[in-house]
Amino acid sequence: MLKSTPRLSADQQVIARLVPPGSRVLDLGCGDGALLDHLIRERGCTGYGVEIDDANIQACVARGVNVIQLNLDEGLAMFGDASFDVVLQIDTLQHLRNAEVMLRETARVGRIGIVAFPNFGHWPNRLAVLRGRMPVTKVLPYQWYDTPNIRVGTLQDFEALALKNKLQILDQFGLQDGEEIRWWPNARASRAVFKIQRA
Repeated sequence: MLKSTPRLSADQQVIARLVPPGSRVLDLGCGDGALLDHLIRERGCTGYGVEIDDANIQACVARGVNVIQLNLDEGLAMFGDASFDVVLQIDTLQHLRNAEVMLRETARVGRIGIVAFPNFGHWPNRLAVLRGRMPVTKVLPYQWYDTPNIRVGTLQDFEALALKNKLQILDQFGLQDGEEIRWWPNARASRAVFKIQRA
């Protein structure tokens, strides 16, 4: 049976281009494995996904993506320092109870880390809060009472967190429908993207 090539969102395509060809990749919270599958097929990467959801694990296996079932709140002790060239944490940080620890672990396990998360500072979110309601958008699609997000943050929040944890920001920008936003991204972009390493 032929495996179909995964269709990536416009934002995922931009993130994929940040990963150097041939990298050894660890994708934390890899979902159905589409991004890692793309990196393996199109950029000659190798590596593993980490996922907790049974259905997503089955989807990874069906794609031929190596996946480890692991609760990220338990940490990454099974991986040594600099075990991977790149550690991806795409739309994962906001779901974790130990987000700060996992951010440090991302920088420890990978030579570089690429982190992306919904930017709560995006102007439609600010407007919704000014109107007295929590935002519901394409990137934050849940109501306040059923969201899997434990926390929300902005680009400026992440900058402060990186500084506190002695992480060097190599690159940062916002994403809006697959377009890199580098001018005033905290207000103009629905997603934040950071490339980090240990300082």
